[in-house]
Amino acid sequence: MKNATAPMKKSKTAPKKEKAGDCPSRLIDAKIAALGDWRGETLARVRALIKQADPDIAEEVKWRKPSNPAGVPVWSHDGIVCTGETYKDKVKLTFTNGASLDDPSGLFNSSLDGNVRRAIDIHEGDKINEKALKTLIRAAVTLNTSAQAARARKKTKSA
Repeated sequence: MKNATAPMKKSKTAPKKEKAGDCPSRLIDAKIAALGDWRGETLARVRALIKQADPDIAEEVKWRKPSNPAGVPVWSHDGIVCTGETYKDKVKLTFTNGASLDDPSGLFNSSLDGNVRRAIDIHEGDKINEKALKTLIRAAVTLNTSAQAARARKKTKSA
């Protein structure tokens, strides 16, 4: 039997402490600056539209690894709303519950076969339908907040 007073090993899944420069907003700023081309401009514009659509949205950076040290920008409000990935030829906004959202403007143009996610691929020179994107962001937030409320009601009933 192990000594009960022995120090516990750190869990490999425990969250890492953020360094002063690891603030999510600063990491996203740095990613945009490092891109230094149309993709950075597009990511910055989309980010501004997301914040306009929901001023309470939280910025995060997830999935940082040696092959992608900057990670992936993520916007959340009671769950992930969307992610912003950059590739050589596009900026991809992936909505985690996009299949559950109405898209009357037809913004979703990628990941259309899945049962859950939907994405918008933005290529160099594409014009962003800003009004439709803000509407889609708000709908995703509403879906998340209503799902969160439903889970809370269910938890209260079972308690």
